[in-house]
Amino acid sequence: MEGTTSFKTLEGPSPETLFKEKKSKFYGYAFPIKTEDAVKPIIQRLQKEHPHANHFCFAWKLNPDGSAYRASDDGEPNNTAGMPIYGQLNSFGLTNVLLVVVRIFGGTKLGAGGLIQAYRASAKITLEASNIKTEFVTDKIIITVPYGELQKVMRYIKQDRLKIVSQDMGLNCTLTVSVDRSDTEKIVSKFKGVRSAVIKVK
Repeated sequence: MEGTTSFKTLEGPSPETLFKEKKSKFYGYAFPIKTEDAVKPIIQRLQKEHPHANHFCFAWKLNPDGSAYRASDDGEPNNTAGMPIYGQLNSFGLTNVLLVVVRIFGGTKLGAGGLIQAYRASAKITLEASNIKTEFVTDKIIITVPYGELQKVMRYIKQDRLKIVSQDMGLNCTLTVSVDRSDTEKIVSKFKGVRSAVIKVK
């Protein structure tokens, strides 16, 4: 099977980090997320925690291949906040992660270059404080066989310690197993050795 077989994400939310630059405070937070819908409630929660903050800048990446992403400057000059934060997600090779930097203005303007450096530094120390893990991408293999052939299929499932996601037993039995994508081809070819088996991969 083609495609990404594993990716790096976070084990859980990061601890809060603090980076200071010319009296401005930059609070950093990182969260594992599965969907874009998770972003808004997290930002709203941080807004309640920091009622005096001026900017809630963030970046997120989704999908094992990181194909969906967004960066927000939240009122900072264009590309001085969201993109430096996003750059750190790329630098650490992470996906399915939301990275937020909350700024409380300290009275001194930092300029575009200073902002880029400060947001990058805050994002970096936040990810350095996070627990990173590797997750494996899984495929679902659906095997349909006559009841008489079920024993052979079950033997392969046991041999390879495959996780059965669902099963429907009748004259024809349908089992769905979950496998690491890197093993999909090997497992499919085994099941194809069972007479009358119909194999689908999802």
